Amino acid sequence: QVQLVESGGGLVQPGGSLRLSCAASGFTFSSYTMQWVRQAPGKGLEWVSYITSGGGNTYYANSVKGRFTISRDNAKNTLYLQMNNLKPEDTAVYYCAKEGEAPSGQGTQVTVSS
Repeated sequence: QVQLVESGGGLVQPGGSLRLSCAASGFTFSSYTMQWVRQAPGKGLEWVSYITSGGGNTYYANSVKGRFTISRDNAKNTLYLQMNNLKPEDTAVYYCAKEGEAPSGQGTQVTVSS
């Protein structure tokens, strides 16, 4: 069955960086556009970024553009999100998912606080 396991979150000070990973299994990872979404405390899901199946095209929410970079390694069935210059408003649980689908993993908590 489809499994998406997020990791790499943690507590970081404003201006810091984190790199999230999402290990995929149970489907042909290289055939799918993948996305990152997040959910801040008390709020709904917010789309963050997506990357096409071959990695040639990427798109970002305005709130993270210029600070976050999405990438993928299809040989390793892994999706990444490099997050730089983190802000307190980036605090959320981050999930990866196939495009058009709701997250199915447990997510990884990112907390940005001094």
